[in-house]
Amino acid sequence: MLVGRIEEQKILAGRIASGESELIAVYGRRRVGKTFLIRSYFKERIIFEVTGIHGASLREQLQNFGLALQTAMKSNVPIATPANWIQAFHIMDQYLNGLPKSKPAVLFFDEFPWFHTQKSGFLQAFEHWWNSSASKKDHLKVIICGSAASWMIDQVINNKGGLHNRVTQTIRLLPFTLAETEQYLLGRGIRLSKYLILQLYMAIGGIPHYLKGIQKGESVVQAIDRLCFTKDGFLKGEFKNLYQSLFNDSHHHEEVIRALAKNAKGLSRNEIIDECGFSSGGSTTKILNELEESGFITPYVPFGKNEKESIYKLSDEYSLFYLKFIEHALATGAGTWLRQSTTASYTSWSGFAFESVCQKHVLQIKKALGIEGVFTKASSWRYKPAKGKKGAQIDLLLDRQDKVINLCEMKFTNGEFVIDKKYAEELENKKAVFRSETKTRSTIFSTMITTYGVKKNDYYRDIVDGEVLAEDLFK
Repeated sequence: MLVGRIEEQKILAGRIASGESELIAVYGRRRVGKTFLIRSYFKERIIFEVTGIHGASLREQLQNFGLALQTAMKSNVPIATPANWIQAFHIMDQYLNGLPKSKPAVLFFDEFPWFHTQKSGFLQAFEHWWNSSASKKDHLKVIICGSAASWMIDQVINNKGGLHNRVTQTIRLLPFTLAETEQYLLGRGIRLSKYLILQLYMAIGGIPHYLKGIQKGESVVQAIDRLCFTKDGFLKGEFKNLYQSLFNDSHHHEEVIRALAKNAKGLSRNEIIDECGFSSGGSTTKILNELEESGFITPYVPFGKNEKESIYKLSDEYSLFYLKFIEHALATGAGTWLRQSTTASYTSWSGFAFESVCQKHVLQIKKALGIEGVFTKASSWRYKPAKGKKGAQIDLLLDRQDKVINLCEMKFTNGEFVIDKKYAEELENKKAVFRSETKTRSTIFSTMITTYGVKKNDYYRDIVDGEVLAEDLFK
């Protein structure tokens, strides 16, 4: 069952009915469901499908292409392996010319970047084929898909050669939202409370392939134990595979991820360079761009600053969870995660993980506050004072066109959150420092985003202007 992906399906529907040839580039991180979306949506419209082989030689890729053509032709006679990519696309043209042209037909190239082996000439041959042949066939819809998001953007979408401005549609596929995660689990007969789905999402994110590992009748604690803390757990060794399959010299990308995992409040570009020992050249920018486009990190422009002063945060839930709990886990098996949930590490992790989830659901937060129709910029803000003075950090603020700023405080608890005297003073200090340092003239509202709400005591009534519950993030 195809869950969610409503906007993506609308886009695909428009392109399939366009009456023109289409070159559609779909990208997104590994396991996010790109292949499933294309196969599920187009089904019988796909007349040719081939998947690149990671790390294969030119001859192996060509042989694989020939076998895919044989399958498409439904031929019992093997096709001779093409000598090169020019010949490969020529043979495919001969196949296409023999098919009816009365209705849209889809050609699907999955893991497209993996075809482009060193000195293979694949991309040049593909460019030539598209420009000289495929683009002239109005019924053809060519879909190229890849997990190496940065390669897709650099080599295809922003191509300076034969594919320049040839891509007619791009789709960046993101992980499921909380609502889509709940819908996906229900579709598999798995019924969990919103609180438990939130806990699961904080650990492994909205990655369909990871969620597929959840079994009916299993609690979230049991599922995490089995997937992450058993010898053969699917997510126990996923971390290395994840980055090595996407990036060349992936250890540099892992260093950035590890640095951000240790600094969950985020790091600037210069702080990342210092933390990882990188040079300040373009290589760092390339690494950050690749991680951003693949959905592992997210840059946040601080309030009143520009993009060059962005703060980068780790936004991949699984990577944070792996580095915090799985990588050096001493205990394994049943009960491992339940024991972890009583530790200080769990408390620290759950706070940061919940903040990350909230930052991905700003639209739902705006809706809960009744401001979905108000133009809003979501950002963060931090103030590092001289020694002896109090600093302040705000991880989510909503700067609204109606001259109001919501300063959001995000708290993950297993019950009602209680504002005590100490925390009330901290909130008042944040608001005062923010107003003083930014010189803003907007009205400031203190907004609490919690799992089960905030206790209505005197501190609440004096300080809190708005409230969002975890269940609102599912709407």
